[in-house]
Amino acid sequence: MTIYALKSRFQAILRPIVRRLYGAGVTANQVTVTAWVVSVSIGLALIGGPRVWFAAIPVWMLLRMALNAVDGMLAREFGQKSSLGAYLNELSDVVSDAALYLPFAFVAPLDWRPICAAIFASALSEMTGTVAVMTGASRRYDGPMGKSDRAFVFSLLAIWIAVTTVLPEWAHWIVWAIAGLAALTSVNRVKNGLKELADKAGAAGPEVR
Repeated sequence: MTIYALKSRFQAILRPIVRRLYGAGVTANQVTVTAWVVSVSIGLALIGGPRVWFAAIPVWMLLRMALNAVDGMLAREFGQKSSLGAYLNELSDVVSDAALYLPFAFVAPLDWRPICAAIFASALSEMTGTVAVMTGASRRYDGPMGKSDRAFVFSLLAIWIAVTTVLPEWAHWIVWAIAGLAALTSVNRVKNGLKELADKAGAAGPEVR
């Protein structure tokens, strides 16, 4: 189970807004790039900034999730799919995640080791999800630590940082857990992608010669 399963309900709420944006001439790629730029800007601002600024993380994570849904709906439902959009969509997610996670490395007792592990494992899980398409399977969004799940956990951690003056020494294990679950997510995406291909082959039956 993953928070991604709630995507269809989230999209239903956003659909009237998407229609208005389309009517105003806003494109899917513009939304994607906007989310990318804001994510990187927030990440840079948080490095060395006051702890209270971390309260912006959960707010932006929710808005970013909405923007990610909006750009996808504009692309699919209003004929704005493009090769450039596919590159922007996948690359912006990885870069934005890295930019938003990196500031946590500067908050004791967290440091670069668990944060870099989480960034690497997260990027690997997204890459695994896209590689599935190259094999003929669908884009994989399996959990347990997909993009939405990571956003939720890092948002809780950001709130904790914003409202306290110091984190307990064991807090870094939370980030190690995120990294471990993100790695497990990659395993699940490979396994389920291969299973999808096997099921397709089975449904097609033996090859006729």
